[in-house]
Amino acid sequence: MIKTFISLQWKEFLRSASFQKGVAIKVLLFIAAAYIGGMAILAGMGLFFGIKKYLKSLGVPEHLIDPHVIVNSFIAFWFMADLMLRYFMQQMPVMNIKPLMIIPIKQKTIIHFLLGKTVISFFNLLPLLVFIPYCVILLGQGYPPLHVICWLLSIIVITLSLNFLNILVNKSNTVFYVVATALIGSIAAQYFGFYDVATPLGIVFNGLYNNPIYILVPIAILGILYYLNFNYLNSRFYLDSAISQKVKEVNASDLSWLDRFGALATFLKNDVRMIWRNKRPRQVLLMSGFFLFYGVIFFTQKTYNDMPGFIAFASIFITAGFLFSFGQLVPSWDSEHYKMMMSQNIPYRQYLESKWYLMVIAVVISFILSTPYIYFGWDKYAMIAAGASFNIGINTFVTLFGGALNRVPVKLNEKAKAFSNTQGFNPTQLLIALPKMLLPVVLFYVPYYFTDSLNAGIITLAVSGLVGLVFKNYFLTQIEKVYQKGKYKTIAAFDEK
Repeated sequence: MIKTFISLQWKEFLRSASFQKGVAIKVLLFIAAAYIGGMAILAGMGLFFGIKKYLKSLGVPEHLIDPHVIVNSFIAFWFMADLMLRYFMQQMPVMNIKPLMIIPIKQKTIIHFLLGKTVISFFNLLPLLVFIPYCVILLGQGYPPLHVICWLLSIIVITLSLNFLNILVNKSNTVFYVVATALIGSIAAQYFGFYDVATPLGIVFNGLYNNPIYILVPIAILGILYYLNFNYLNSRFYLDSAISQKVKEVNASDLSWLDRFGALATFLKNDVRMIWRNKRPRQVLLMSGFFLFYGVIFFTQKTYNDMPGFIAFASIFITAGFLFSFGQLVPSWDSEHYKMMMSQNIPYRQYLESKWYLMVIAVVISFILSTPYIYFGWDKYAMIAAGASFNIGINTFVTLFGGALNRVPVKLNEKAKAFSNTQGFNPTQLLIALPKMLLPVVLFYVPYYFTDSLNAGIITLAVSGLVGLVFKNYFLTQIEKVYQKGKYKTIAAFDEK
C-alpha cells in the first residue's frame, strides 16, 4: 500500500497544473540546494582541521587539542538553529485524504505514510552532508570506529527527532512559545556571557560519543515524538474536524485610526484584517520582524567597521522587512478575490496607493523600533534613517512596479512556510530585488568613496528617498498604467487552478 501511495503522489506531482509553470523555480531551487549541499560537504571535510588550526593559533598545546570535543560542545547550537529554520522554512507534506476515506485502506497506514513523507526533506539531508565527511575524517585520524559510527547515528536520530518536534511546534502555539523561549534564551545567554550553555551540552554529546550505548536515549526520544505525532493525526483524521470549528469568541479590531486616510481607509482596513486573520500573511509579518535584528549581525562585528558598504546594506534591511516580504507579493495577496475587485467601480489608483501607504507605515514602524541601535552610535542610526528614507521614497515604488509582473496566485490560508512556499514567487522577483538591494549601496558608496565621508553617503541616500516622495504622483501614475495594461492577463493567471 505504501508503494501505491508513492506512485499516486508522483503522478499527482507530474500531472499538476503548476508543474510546468513552476519548472523555472524548481530549477533555481535545485541549483540553490546543490550549492548549499556542496558547501555543507566542504564544511564537513574541513571542520576537523579548521578547529585544530584555530586552537593552535591560540597557543593550545598539540596534545590538548581535540576538535571533536569542541564540536560536541557547540553542536547543540546547530540543532537549535536547525529547529528554528525548520519552523519558518520547512513545508509540511500534505495529502488529499478525502478520496481515501471511502475505500478500504487502513487509517493507520495513511498516517504512517504521511509521517514518513516528512523524513524526505532537505533539512534531514543537510546534517548527513556535513557530518558523514566529518566522521570519515575522524576515522582517518584514528578515532574508534564504533564510537564514531554510534555518534553519527545519534546525530541522525536527533535530526529526525527535530523533524517530528517541528510538526508538533507547528500544530501547537504553546509548544512553539516554549521551544522558542528556550532556544532564544540559550543562544542569548551564551552570546552575552550570562551562562555558559555550551559546557553542559558538550558533556551530553561527549557522553553520546564516549558511551555508544547511550544512543538508546535519542532513539527513545524519537519513538516518543513519532508516537505523539501519530496520536495527534489519528485523533484528527476526520473531515468534520477541519470543517466544523467551535467559535468561542469573536474579536472585532478597532481600525478607526485608519480613517484619516480618507477613501484609502477601506483598502487599508481590508489589508490589516487579511494579515491578522490568515495564516500565510501572518507568517510573512512575523518573519519581517526578524529583519529588525539584521543590524546586530553587522554592527557587532568589528570587521565591518571598515566596510561601510555592508553597513549601508544592513541599514536598508532593518526597515525593509515588511516591504520585501509582503510588498513583493502585491497583488497576489488579493488573487482569491481579484476578479471580483476588478469588476467593481474601484479606482486602480486608490488600490495601489493603499498598498503604498501600508508599506510606508510598516517602514516607519520599523524605524521607530530600530531606535535601540543608537547604542552602536549615531552614525549607525543615521544610516538606518537614510535607509528608511530610501525605502519609502524609492523601494516602495520599485516593489509596486514588480507586482505588476507578478501573476502567481497566493492561497491565504495555505499551511506552508513563509519562505519555502513558492506561491506568488517567480524569477522576475529576483530581478526586481536587485535594484532594491544594490542601488542604495551604490548611492551611499559612490559619494563616500570620492569624499571619504560617511555623511556624504548618508545624505545622498536620504535625499534620494526625498526626491522619490516629490515625484510620488508621477511614479504611481506610471505604475498604474502598467497594472492597467496587464489587468486581464493578471485576472486570467489568478483564475488558473
